[in-house]
Amino acid sequence: MNRSRPAAAEFPPFYAGYVAGVPDVDIVTVMRDEGRALASALGAIPEARGGYRYADGKWSIRTLIGHMIDAERIFTYRLLRVARGDATPLPGFAENDYAETAASDARTIASLAAEMETVRESSVQLLDSLPEDAWMRRGTVNGNAVTVRALAYITAGHAKHHLAVLRDRYGM
Repeated sequence: MNRSRPAAAEFPPFYAGYVAGVPDVDIVTVMRDEGRALASALGAIPEARGGYRYADGKWSIRTLIGHMIDAERIFTYRLLRVARGDATPLPGFAENDYAETAASDARTIASLAAEMETVRESSVQLLDSLPEDAWMRRGTVNGNAVTVRALAYITAGHAKHHLAVLRDRYGM
């Protein structure tokens, strides 16, 4: 099935860790299940901890969640474009610039968690709507060839990675 783990040739090596961190099962199921885990984990973060940074120069918990939201939107936008057969090369994004201008630290953890939950549900709906032949379409992102299914795995793996960061480095 085209919704299973992508081959290494379907994505840039930079994303190998994200892809490897995702179970090799139907990615729509993974995204749906991970969405529930995300909502639970983010909803359990005390508001008073939102500004915590585990080291100087590192993002706060709120900024990290804002980054997760932005990245998921960007990854699934890329996925949509490639799935629809758009051959336009897509640019990368400057994650630190996005994080700096998002003003996530002015928001509550609850509002960020709610937005992440909504964004993830939208991602699941998009993935679930794709026709079978869309999953293997290739596009160019940040100068690299990538398939739709690889973008789905990258999206899931990115969120999974940052949940581990929240647990391991932020003590959440």
